[in-house]
Amino acid sequence: MTTHDLAGHTASQLAQEDSLYKQVALRISELIEHGTLRPGERVPSVRRCSEQQSVSIATVMQAYRLLENRGVIEARPQSGYYVRLQRWTAPPEPQMSRSAPRAVNVRVSDLVMQMIRAARDPGLVPLGATLPRPELVPMKELNRTMASMGRRDPLAANTYEAPSGVRALRVQIARRAMEAGCTLAPDDIITTVGATEALNLCLRAVAKPGDVIAIESPAFFGILQMIESLGMRVCEVPTYPRKGICLDELDKRLKCCRIRACVFTPNFSNPLGSCMPDEKKKALVKMLSERRIPLIEDDIYGNLGFGPVRPKTAKAYDQDGWVLLCDSFTKTLSPGYRVGWVAPGRFKAKVEFLKYVNTSAGPSLPQMAIAEFLQNGGYDHHLRKIRRFYAAQMQRMSDAISRYFPEGTKVTRPQGGMCLWVEMPPRVNALTLYEQAIAAKITIAPGPLFSAKQKFLNCIRINCGNPWSDRIEGAVRKLGDMVKSMNGAANGNGE
Repeated sequence: MTTHDLAGHTASQLAQEDSLYKQVALRISELIEHGTLRPGERVPSVRRCSEQQSVSIATVMQAYRLLENRGVIEARPQSGYYVRLQRWTAPPEPQMSRSAPRAVNVRVSDLVMQMIRAARDPGLVPLGATLPRPELVPMKELNRTMASMGRRDPLAANTYEAPSGVRALRVQIARRAMEAGCTLAPDDIITTVGATEALNLCLRAVAKPGDVIAIESPAFFGILQMIESLGMRVCEVPTYPRKGICLDELDKRLKCCRIRACVFTPNFSNPLGSCMPDEKKKALVKMLSERRIPLIEDDIYGNLGFGPVRPKTAKAYDQDGWVLLCDSFTKTLSPGYRVGWVAPGRFKAKVEFLKYVNTSAGPSLPQMAIAEFLQNGGYDHHLRKIRRFYAAQMQRMSDAISRYFPEGTKVTRPQGGMCLWVEMPPRVNALTLYEQAIAAKITIAPGPLFSAKQKFLNCIRINCGNPWSDRIEGAVRKLGDMVKSMNGAANGNGE
């Protein structure tokens, strides 16, 4: 049953009842049924609803309790009432991916660059690249903070920093790392130009051209591009959509593929959104450290979990420095500031040297501004806001896919991050769909981008980082029609 069906069912039930609080509940249900209030959105406060409906606060409270008991809305402590999420009949989830235990060369760059160029076209509906929309960036606060820092310390803002970066920022990062289970000192950390530079430096520090790097399957195409550019090869590890890589399959590959390093995203991977349980992270770190194999951990989505507790990193279980933890403020705060960081463990000296010869140092003023933003509590407030936003958008997108895509479609159910992995019926070609979508002014990310072996031909990744609108919903409906048409044609009953 979809959210709208549930709300409609509730509305029809309440229409039979004539007490005042039930009439108020009926009006709220109708707002949900008609889409005025969407899943994850805040309903009017008790006081506001009392004024709007010209009833007492007690009446509104009774109405809200009724809706809460019926599963239409939910109370959130110190926040109010919200339209309840996860009330539709969700499509099934994909199964664990499959991949042969052998190393291969990477060739994805041409297709990736084509998609990246399309994603920057403002005339296209942006369902491809996972970028936060400008509306989600606290521009006024950041601009004000940057201007203030520039006036307060103009010399520091306009001189070379040490390769390790602005100390004030590294202090704040070290403090926040405790939430992820890590005990880091500021001197353990090196700031970078986004997570892209952090990952690139780590790969160069632990491996050389020709070496084999283990990655998730599917894996973020940016990581595949880096490996390709460095002349390394990959070994893809089967991955569960909820709990991350299969450790048994990883163990097989460690025995037969001469793996030099691993690059994994344990928390809310891109594109699956999987999150490894803590015990599994601990076992992963133990498995690799016993073999003296470095783990490059990409935690760029770790702060975007929808639950009450931030998941721990694999780095939290690192006793011997074999985990190189990479993160960035790109997805959570500002893509344009290009501020990331790495805690490279035993490889710090090598990473710091490579940082120096690569970019010497990162821009000082953006680092100073982010350090101040973290210290004054602005970042925590912002994170709470965007976590709620992404949870609601992912809910809406999954709901729309379940309504518009054909039977046989499977969708992941991430508990964090900002994207969904959609597995379409087997005969649907994601590359053909991509071309049709571009012609219809819609961008998507086709599945073959996420595999060195060009697998996942019937899969796509959908970005959930856009505020919901008729334009977004219309684009999902068009995509669904295209998929239905392709599926029907493949089965011999289409046009």
